Amino acid sequence: MMDKSDSDIYVSIEQLRKLQYQAVGVNFTPRQAVNSVLNGRYSSKLRGRGLNFEELRHYRPGDDIRCMDWKVTKRTGKPHIKVYTEERERNVYLIVDQRAAMFFGSKGKMKSVICAELAALIGWRIVGAGDRIGALVFNDDSASVIPAKRGGQHLAQIFKSIVKQNHQLGASNNSTRASDSLNQSWHKTAQVCGHDSLIIYIGDGNGWNDKTTHLMKNIRRHNEVIACNIIDALEQKLPSMAQMVVSDGKLQIQFDALGKNQQQYQQQIESKLTLYAQTARKYRVPLLTINTIDPVSTQLINAFRRGGE
Repeated sequence: MMDKSDSDIYVSIEQLRKLQYQAVGVNFTPRQAVNSVLNGRYSSKLRGRGLNFEELRHYRPGDDIRCMDWKVTKRTGKPHIKVYTEERERNVYLIVDQRAAMFFGSKGKMKSVICAELAALIGWRIVGAGDRIGALVFNDDSASVIPAKRGGQHLAQIFKSIVKQNHQLGASNNSTRASDSLNQSWHKTAQVCGHDSLIIYIGDGNGWNDKTTHLMKNIRRHNEVIACNIIDALEQKLPSMAQMVVSDGKLQIQFDALGKNQQQYQQQIESKLTLYAQTARKYRVPLLTINTIDPVSTQLINAFRRGGE
């Protein structure tokens, strides 16, 4: 059996708690893609009274005359108004993928562990900003919905749900309904997220199809969406060798890594990545690529610095 104390294979509550200190270094600025994604509180321009002065500009038909700057108007001879910003809160929902396809890792950590750590880093960042965070943690057969609330104790409940499903993963798990489980998770998210939320999918996109795109598109109409695509180098490109042996630590299989099977596999992977990237670009969804080798916190900082693909 797999050693569940190995933090590269299975995640623990303590492992996720310790990431609180690394989350401090995660900095999301207003220059990032999609209007300050992951900035916690966000600013929206108002025609009227607000909290913070934004800019002074020429009057436009429909502007609130209560914001008129009469001194500048008198001095220039042209009507000017003051534009303010108001801080508004938004809920953040994580879609955390813990399906059988995520229980894979050729180097570094399992994709399922990277997924959990990424969710924890984002969670600590949101809680630190004083905003509400919820989650939908799902596997091939079921999903747990945690409503959006504030505070570290609530985040701990999300961690417990992630760890519970993570520890249910094993070599005997079989992912035969990848598209169904993925689409159900997006459907449930649509039911709880409402409007003006930030939705962050963390997984490998296994089973993504046209229905998934349709569900995501509908959510994107009234919310911001980010996709964190977790990849493993071996899964992306099989090595050129005649025979490969794969083991779960107990059992092993040997198969032909060359020929038609490899070509078909490679075409499937490339097709999935192409669909994923095209969908993200079409609907202005940042697609952040996270690998299983480098530290998650460093990758997250760099990914948002680039603003997604």
